[in-house]
Amino acid sequence: MKRIAILGSTGSIGRNALEVVRSLGGDYRVTALSTHQNWELLAQQVADFRPSRVAIVDKESYRLLKRKVSTNSVEILAGEDSLEELASGEDVDFVLSAIVGAAALPATLAAIKEKKSLALANKEALVVAGEIVTSLASKMGVKLLPVDSEHSAIFQSLLAGQRSELRKVILTASGGPFREYPREALRDVTPEQALKHPTWQMGKKITIDSATLINKALEIIEAKWLFGLEAQQIDVVIHPQSIIHSMVEFQDGSVIAQMGLPDMKLPIQYALTYPQRRPAPVEPLSLPKLGGLTFFKPDMERFPALRLGYRAVSEGGTIPAVLNAANEVAVEAFLDRRIKLTDIVPITEGTMDRHKKCEHPSLGEILAADQWAREEARKNLPK
Repeated sequence: MKRIAILGSTGSIGRNALEVVRSLGGDYRVTALSTHQNWELLAQQVADFRPSRVAIVDKESYRLLKRKVSTNSVEILAGEDSLEELASGEDVDFVLSAIVGAAALPATLAAIKEKKSLALANKEALVVAGEIVTSLASKMGVKLLPVDSEHSAIFQSLLAGQRSELRKVILTASGGPFREYPREALRDVTPEQALKHPTWQMGKKITIDSATLINKALEIIEAKWLFGLEAQQIDVVIHPQSIIHSMVEFQDGSVIAQMGLPDMKLPIQYALTYPQRRPAPVEPLSLPKLGGLTFFKPDMERFPALRLGYRAVSEGGTIPAVLNAANEVAVEAFLDRRIKLTDIVPITEGTMDRHKKCEHPSLGEILAADQWAREEARKNLPK
């Protein structure tokens, strides 16, 4: 039996993961769950899946959860450190990290140190500290299993050849809801409009990242660390239907793609069952129903965020951490209606410009850069 911890179980990925575990049957058991503050949904998940331990970061939500859930049936942990304790526990074999943002990094490292199998839906751990995470995983013999649909597609497609035969990877992007908007119209986009993604159902932060294409900038950095790539080996193509999730091109010119309807349950299940494949709770793909697939070169003028991803890969050091942190601040400000959608990338890029990069940073230096970038981005929000 595979004993699973889901960090971020009340988010979109976490909820999908629980559906997958339910469909897989008795070989898979949820033993640990966590949330930041959604205590009501966590209480329901405890009743449904009966984990041995749960963690809730927010202290007030912890008090509310304790009133709802008996500590005789489940151990309840609280605070920031609770995620590390959950991820490294003896009752866990497999950790799915589905927490949004850099907050997942300590728990990710804790799981690797204890040699837990690790599936990453949280791209920020690799964006912020890719060198540290991948070096530690290599040292401890832990395989990093990608859950992002794009990186899962690359991971699966690479099985068609040898790693030495790879020429490049091709990340696909839906283009978000504003792919055909005139540049001048983007200034007037509301949070409600930006949260209506044309093909995926996701959390608020990643949906806004998709609207600006910052999510693809982060995925460029993630691909570098997951697959040991240079910037010139990573291409991005706009594919509005989100059916081909990404591709790899080998030295002989063969292009291998992974296809499927846009449903996160598929990459989640592949990570859980790897290297096996099992029947999945997803609708099968019907090519005749699709009618056609289209691809476009990304418009770097309308969506300059992609440049930031390539810049971060090329410059390295603490620059990716600064990109990630500044973007998180800017997205929050946009959702709070304090800035325009078109302000997000300039705020992020300006913070990167003002940062004094540290090469091969330690975890402490990365966290310091993260904190500096948040303060710097807040200080430079448009009035």
